[in-house]
Amino acid sequence: MPQSPTDPARDPEPPLAPERGVSRRTALLGTAGLAAAGAGAWWGWRHHMNDGQALAGTAPSPNGKGDPNTPVGEPLPAGFWDVHFDTPEGAPFDWTGLQGKPLLLNFWATWCPPCVKEMPELDRFRREFSPSDWQVVGLAIDGPTPVKEFLTKVRVGFGIALAGFGGTELAQTLGNTAGGLPFTVLIDAQGRIRHRKMGATHFDELATWARAMGPA
Repeated sequence: MPQSPTDPARDPEPPLAPERGVSRRTALLGTAGLAAAGAGAWWGWRHHMNDGQALAGTAPSPNGKGDPNTPVGEPLPAGFWDVHFDTPEGAPFDWTGLQGKPLLLNFWATWCPPCVKEMPELDRFRREFSPSDWQVVGLAIDGPTPVKEFLTKVRVGFGIALAGFGGTELAQTLGNTAGGLPFTVLIDAQGRIRHRKMGATHFDELATWARAMGPA
């Protein structure tokens, strides 16, 4: 099931996957202390958006139900490319450099077991679809310390950027009304949201969507 950073019903100290080697308490403490950078990036992004659009929420899907697990087709929200993120090492992440190519954007966190489980699936997608100009980015709803520790255990070849807890609001503008994790969005080269999914995904599902979208 999707995990939510604000779900009070969730066990506050669930065990993590053994391969992580990082306790959830450590991850959350690191996140709480260092998420300000991601939140600041989010507020900077909101500053660039038009009044009344900053938290417009979910654009209606074609079936009229706002289901985050359906193919859509609406354009990205205004100001989407104006945001600034950092890498876990503290360097600026080249966000605007992603424009003009198809993009798989995954919202995740180190304390989210389904997010951890799907990481190899996302990396396989990156390996097999990068020759077709696909890009993959993981936006961590987390702080730099737990993310860096996690990436020493689970190595991936795609870009990781820090969104902090403010990233949940960014995810909302892309259709994640529940605020849970993981959340995945496929964006075409023209800047349109083509698919989105709440909950864990896998390579076969992503590959089917990407092939149906056609050449970049």
